[in-house]
Amino acid sequence: MKGEAGKRILVLRYRFIGDTILTVPFLRNLRRAEPDAHIVWVVAPGSSDMVQGIPYVDEMLFWDPVTIHADSRGAHRTLGAKWRFIKELRAQRFDKAYVLKRSLSSAIIAWLSGARERVGFDTEGRGGLLTRRVPYRHDRHEVLNFLEVLRADGVPVTDDYLESWSTAEELKKADELLASEGFAPGESFAIIHPFAAIPQRGWHLEDFARLAALLGEDGLRVAVLGAPRERGIFEQSRDLFNGCADLVGKNDLRTSMALLRRAALFVGNDSGIMHLAAAAGTPLVALFGPQSPVKFGPWSERARIIYKQFPCSPCRQKFFTECEPSQRMKPACMEAISVEDVLTACRELLEGNGSRGEA
Repeated sequence: MKGEAGKRILVLRYRFIGDTILTVPFLRNLRRAEPDAHIVWVVAPGSSDMVQGIPYVDEMLFWDPVTIHADSRGAHRTLGAKWRFIKELRAQRFDKAYVLKRSLSSAIIAWLSGARERVGFDTEGRGGLLTRRVPYRHDRHEVLNFLEVLRADGVPVTDDYLESWSTAEELKKADELLASEGFAPGESFAIIHPFAAIPQRGWHLEDFARLAALLGEDGLRVAVLGAPRERGIFEQSRDLFNGCADLVGKNDLRTSMALLRRAALFVGNDSGIMHLAAAAGTPLVALFGPQSPVKFGPWSERARIIYKQFPCSPCRQKFFTECEPSQRMKPACMEAISVEDVLTACRELLEGNGSRGEA
């Protein structure tokens, strides 16, 4: 497909950090096919920080309704604010809208935008709002589902890798933070992110601490990374992580991205930070339990997934109505992941023997 000068294209994929990062291959392939189009991406305000510097879009618009599922600032709380946003979209006179979210509301937004063509997943009974319906598959990674939308619309897809962008200033800030924690310039180190938005989906802090100690015995220093809101959780277990550098709450997400670029290894739960590590090209070990990695696992050839699939896996995550919690209030699928499992995957990656797969 050859790009058309003057074409205006709207892309709707907003909300979480992971969703945002996983949209980048779609946008890169779209830009390659439409080099002269004006591409506008609707994103959530916080998640948009992760894609600063992206060269594939001309403009990002923030859609920010109140929701319990995201770090919402509530800019589009009222009906008036929502309608002003729709009027802003309509003023752009889009030729086409790609609806990568699967909700009915996102298809309504695309329809109200006035875009003549609307391409998206045929989910939630919204097919009548689309001009081209694309089947959604739950047995396929989200990156591949997004790219299938392009293929269904006749757009060639030539690659599927993730990307992220860090400035020289951000890398310098990361280096200064590492130096303040006693790291020598160029010193090899691992980052662990032991937190999870839903605690039951995370590996236990004691296990992360034991892993960090064993990596330290292997000669690899470990830094613990986390957001300011995770500082209180970390403080309660700080003594477990003796010998680790403490980076919890000491940097913003842009600096975290730069830190991930400097790390020799990342270990963490299923989270947005995991996707950032994949986008940075950092060798990583991801721990999955209640949620399957099929759709939202790390999209990287340098990743290992630890996933102990039970007959009930993946579950509806209604903790603990469908399974009994362990003594540490974790589901059995997370308790089944041993420190030895994770350490073996880490060593394989550090030795250059790891590849994408599950253990």
